[in-house]
Amino acid sequence: MMYSFAFTYGDYNGSSLSLLGSVRPTSGTASEVSIAGGTGVFRFARGYAVVNPFLVDLPRSLVVNEIDVYVSHY
Repeated sequence: MMYSFAFTYGDYNGSSLSLLGSVRPTSGTASEVSIAGGTGVFRFARGYAVVNPFLVDLPRSLVVNEIDVYVSHY
């Protein structure tokens, strides 16, 4: 799984954050993924995120995740 978050407002406007890791939404358990990098304010960012499956509807190919991000940036 690869997530990219682009910030367009506030203190982080113009910055981005990328998460990379393996997530199994059908397992029903939380997965931990790493912060792969970032731009702008998040340059040299380090940390991790916990991905919790919130809604999984396989017949409709729909997965909604709750993501808690823990990041340190300089």
